[in-house]
Amino acid sequence: MVPDRADAARRPVAVVGAGTLGRRIALMLATRGGEVRISDPSHEQRNAAVRWAQERLPEVAARVGGTPGTVRAVDDLAQAVDDVWLVVEAVPERLEVKRPLFTELDRLAPPDAVLASNSSSYPTSRLVDAVRRPQRLVNTHFYMPPERTAVEVMSCGRTDPAVVRLLMDVLPDHGLQPFQVRRESTGFIYNRIWAAIKREALAVVAEGVATPEEVDELFRLNLGTDRGPFARMDTVGLDVVLDIEEHYAAERLGVSDGPRRLLRELIAEGRLGEKTGRGFYDHPR
Repeated sequence: MVPDRADAARRPVAVVGAGTLGRRIALMLATRGGEVRISDPSHEQRNAAVRWAQERLPEVAARVGGTPGTVRAVDDLAQAVDDVWLVVEAVPERLEVKRPLFTELDRLAPPDAVLASNSSSYPTSRLVDAVRRPQRLVNTHFYMPPERTAVEVMSCGRTDPAVVRLLMDVLPDHGLQPFQVRRESTGFIYNRIWAAIKREALAVVAEGVATPEEVDELFRLNLGTDRGPFARMDTVGLDVVLDIEEHYAAERLGVSDGPRRLLRELIAEGRLGEKTGRGFYDHPR
C-alpha cells in the first residue's frame, strides 16, 4: 500500500538529520501547512534547525503559494516517525551511518510510509537488504532549497512505481521541481556531471596551477554563474564534499588522490566551509 495525495496533505513528515540540508528540506516540506518533525541526536542541532526553518517559513510559503505549517524538534525517533507518510534521511554521507538508521526507520515508521534518502552519492539499492519493505525505499536527492529547488527521484531497483509517481506529483506542491532518474546512476544526474568539474577544479588548486579565487572568478566570467565551484563547496561543507569524493574513488578506479588530499588538509585545520566560518574562503558569522 502506498499513501495517496490526501495522506500527504493530512499526515506529518519527518526529516532525520538537522544539518545544512535537513533543515532546508524541512522548510520546504512545511510550506503547505501540516507538521514537519526534525530528529537529530544533537539537542542543539535540532533546535537550531527549527529556529532556522521557522524564521524563513512565512516568506518561502508565500513564494510558493502555500500556507506555513509547523516545524518542531523531536528527540525520540519513534515519536518523530509516528503516523508520517514520508521520512527523509539527511544524515552524513557514510553508508555505515545510513544502513542501521534505515533498519530502524523500517521498523518504526508506519508500514505504508515512504522511506527516502537524501544521499548525494549512494543509490538506495545499497540499502535494500537493510529494510524489510524495499518497495517503499527511494532516493530523493535535494540540492540547496529554497534557492535551488531541484529534487532527483531515483528507484532503489525495487521501489513501487506508485511511490515515484506520488513524489513526482506532491513535491511541486512544495515549490520543488522533481526530476526522475530513469536508471540507477551513482551521482544521479547533475551531481554526476558536477563531480567531474569539482574534482578537476580541486586538482588545479592542489597542483598549484591557480587559487580557488581565480578558478571561481573564471567561472563567473566565462559561464555567467553567481559563484564558482569553491564557493559552492564551502556552502555544502568540505567534510560532506570529502565523503562524496571518497565514495566515488571507492567505486571508480584511477581517481586521483590529490583533490581528496587537499580537502583532508583543510578539514584537519577545522576549515569546513560556511558552517565553521572558514573553508576555501573566510565566512564572517
